[in-house]
Amino acid sequence: MDAAPSPDLDRKLAALRARLGELGSVLVCYSGGVDSAFVLAIAHEVLGRSAVGMTTVSPSLAPAEREDAERVAARIGADHRLVESHEIDDPSYQANGPDRCYHCKSELYRIAAAKRVDWGLAAILNGTNVDDLGDYRPGLDAARETGVLSPLVELGFTKADVRAGSAAIGLPIWDKPAAACLSSRIPYGTSVTEDRLARIGAFEAAIKAIGFRQVRVRYHDDLARIELDLADLGRAAEPGAREAIVRAGKEHGFKYVTLDLGGYRTGSHNEVLVGRALRVVPS
Repeated sequence: MDAAPSPDLDRKLAALRARLGELGSVLVCYSGGVDSAFVLAIAHEVLGRSAVGMTTVSPSLAPAEREDAERVAARIGADHRLVESHEIDDPSYQANGPDRCYHCKSELYRIAAAKRVDWGLAAILNGTNVDDLGDYRPGLDAARETGVLSPLVELGFTKADVRAGSAAIGLPIWDKPAAACLSSRIPYGTSVTEDRLARIGAFEAAIKAIGFRQVRVRYHDDLARIELDLADLGRAAEPGAREAIVRAGKEHGFKYVTLDLGGYRTGSHNEVLVGRALRVVPS
């Protein structure tokens, strides 16, 4: 069952508007997910053209996520800028250790720091909320090191608060499923390559086109392990859907196409890390 938003959500929203107003101008690291979109929407409401959403584009960003980011930013009316990032050229990122996210976010925030100066903005913001803090997320270290602000954490916004606040301001993706970069589908110790990211992204897009909303294709060399919402497992096993999924998997280079009976859960590759598995946060 989804968690309920805080009873003082209106107070939090007022505090967020006040906090952004104090900053004067901001660069929002905007992925197109609900958290960063919420921050960008409120920042644009308060600061207008002094709030800029920056999306970094690389092979780890699924094309559909880039399109969503552009569409939602246009709906908000915010200044949205795409900037290329090159984390995949970093050997430490390619090696895909448990700290991969740190190297990815370090590249993101390095770019953001330079663009903040170039664009004459006062602060860098991300969309981290308090439900993220107990998870194993090495990217949070990169944010602290770069001085990136997390206003949702400062003001106590949970994921449920973000969704309820987004619905209240008319943000169309208030109920968008959680998203993560395509590299998160590759198990630790298996190198990240452009070819693998492209295959994963294309297969996920094909499964969504079949009619499934929450999809993760976990990469295991020739085998694809598909995670879907538990409610969709039965439908995926029905003859028409099953055959279409298998066909799409083989078209994208997987010899074996499997359905994970555990269903979708955040960060399932982290389950092999002792003491570092992600908590399941209601969405």
